[in-house]
Formats: sequence, C-alpha cells, structure tokens
Amino acid sequence: MKQTITLAALLFLASTGSASAGGSEGTVGVGAEFAINGVTGGASVNYDAGAFHVGGFIGFSDGDGANNTNYTLGGRFFYHVGSTAMSDFGIGGTLGFFSLDGGGGGDERLTLMFLEPSFQIRLFLASNVALSFNAGIVIGLVDVDGIALGAGPLGGAAGTDGGLGSSGITGGAGVHYYFD
Repeated sequence: MKQTITLAALLFLASTGSASAGGSEGTVGVGAEFAINGVTGGASVNYDAGAFHVGGFIGFSDGDGANNTNYTLGGRFFYHVGSTAMSDFGIGGTLGFFSLDGGGGGDERLTLMFLEPSFQIRLFLASNVALSFNAGIVIGLVDVDGIALGAGPLGGAAGTDGGLGSSGITGGAGVHYYFD
C-alpha cells in the first residue's frame, strides 16, 4: 500500500500544466483507483475526451522475504451517457491483471485476470478534483474461479483463493486531480 501511495504522489508531482476544469475534453487526471474485484488497482491516470474517458492503473507491493512481490496493472474505458457541470455517468468497464505470490514456499505465482463490465459515477468536488464510484459484474478470465455480480474478490487458481476469498457487496472507487 505504501508503494502505491508513493507512486501516486510521484505521478502527481511529475505532472505539469495548470489546473483546469475536470470532466472537460482534453484534461488529464492523476490519482488512484481500485477496481470492483477488490484486488486490482493503484496509481492511476485518466484522459477525458469529452464524450468518454480512458485510463490505466499500476500498483505493486513487496512484503518481507524473497519472491513475494505482487503487482497489478490494467485499463478502463467509460462512455459518458449523461453529465452535468459537477458529475458524469459512464458505462464501460475495466480489464485488470494481478500477479501474486502463490504461497507454499515455492516459486509458484498466481496470475489473475478480470474483466469488469460496469458503470461509473464521477463526482467533481471542485472543477479539477473528481471522486469516482464503480459497480458491475466481475468476470474471472485467467486462473480465477467464477463470475460475481457485485460481489467481492473471486477465488484464485486451482481451487485456492490466494488469500483473496469472496466477500459481500463491494464496489470500486478512486480520486483524480485533473490538469490541462
């Protein structure tokens, strides 16, 4: 978690330009966002093209010991079916990849891939600061057991859950600061 926050801060500081209205065509948002599967997400960049926005995320963690680095990356697309001066409602989805140490003391890794058809609501607290909230369906594509409608993380490969388990109703959330 510390690495994700550090990476988000570095991306934020590396961004140049003056702030402008978020949700406007041609703006770039930098922040953090987490998917509805409960395991993918991290430092994030969004590009708002007016009628839609696209973005990507990357995150990693490295716990104590050897061979235990976990990383995630993915992308998202949301078409804006409705918008106001302070919010928008988009339909689209996320494709996320998560690789984690499988445990058991070996070199085994679990590689999880998720597709999340979903909707997203972005609420602009100011003209350049947006909170986002997602909900939808989580579909496990690689090494993931099952499909979930609004449920938490899906189990991992070969009947193991890699510590991910399954939980009650969850959603994704994010925060972004928009620049020209």
